[in-house]
Amino acid sequence: MPALAAAFPAATLLPAAFDLLDPAAIDAELRDVSPDAVIHLAAVSAVTAARDDPDHAWRVNLHGTLHLARTILRHAPDGLLLFISSADIYGASFLGGQPLDESALPAPMNTYSATKAAADLALGAMAPDGLRVVRLRPFNHTGPGQGEQFVVPAFARQLARIAAGLQEPVLRVGNLDSFRDFLDVRDVCAAYVACIVHQAALAPGTIINIASGVPRRVGDVLDQLIALTGLRVDISSEPGLVRPTEIRTARGDPARARALLGWEPAIPWDQTLADIIARSHSPAHQT
Repeated sequence: MPALAAAFPAATLLPAAFDLLDPAAIDAELRDVSPDAVIHLAAVSAVTAARDDPDHAWRVNLHGTLHLARTILRHAPDGLLLFISSADIYGASFLGGQPLDESALPAPMNTYSATKAAADLALGAMAPDGLRVVRLRPFNHTGPGQGEQFVVPAFARQLARIAAGLQEPVLRVGNLDSFRDFLDVRDVCAAYVACIVHQAALAPGTIINIASGVPRRVGDVLDQLIALTGLRVDISSEPGLVRPTEIRTARGDPARARALLGWEPAIPWDQTLADIIARSHSPAHQT
């Protein structure tokens, strides 16, 4: 919201408060507001949460998205729907080890990515019917305040608890040898803003990867976080923290984002990690 407010100071920004699984509530909200643009981020967004309750994930990520899209067509047909998909939908396409552009085939390998891929493809099929949708596929992004079900803040929280004497000096980790195309969430939000700014040049159904193009080893990220804290810790590999299906390297090609949006990451990775450590070490986040 701060990035949007800065980019569009005269705009009325209305965070939605309806349930995606309540079509009547969506209808009432959009009928009253008739938005110029909708940034659709609501989802069951953690792989483990989707795996633990797949029916709920399908209801929210696919059917809730379809409720929203159909209502936009009905009440705000000129409005832009910015759908925040996920690079995770490429799944098995990453196994070739090459950076993927938007022509790569979706090949999901878990429930979360399957639900997001289904919504992504369904919205693309609605573009010829008049839906002004742009589909963004962000790669892994993180930052201060991200939930601890994601890898970088999970590491940071454990380090904060160790520093505070609330946990023994042992970090419990999953697979450290995977490589991910990490981004700062603030750069990703800047890409959302850029889509709205450049929407007139984006054809309905456009797909854009939001990526750095730089793969980082998860174990190296952990080493950086440890170095920032100055702690001495042991590492314990926990089988329960390893995904049943693991992709060694996930890397994106950001060329289209540069060409269409004039976007590229601006926040140094060291700053991202330092900001995460600072947030996790605040007293409110150590309990």
